[in-house]
Amino acid sequence: MPQQIDVNQLSQAKANVALTQELLTQAIEKSTSDQALAQEAIKQATAEIAQAQTSVSQVQSALQTQQASPYESE
Repeated sequence: MPQQIDVNQLSQAKANVALTQELLTQAIEKSTSDQALAQEAIKQATAEIAQAQTSVSQVQSALQTQQASPYESE
């Protein structure tokens, strides 16, 4: 049986990464004119990266579990 990948979690991770990219762009643009806004954007980007990493790790862990016990779902 083929391994099941949680596409929803991967889509969520992709959205987190896209938002991170926008936040970092904002931080770069505001780095000279508004340090507080740049710092907040970096803080939010850090949280988005952490969430993306969690989502990807959960998918990876699920795949490893499926590989370790390939006959459980049959």
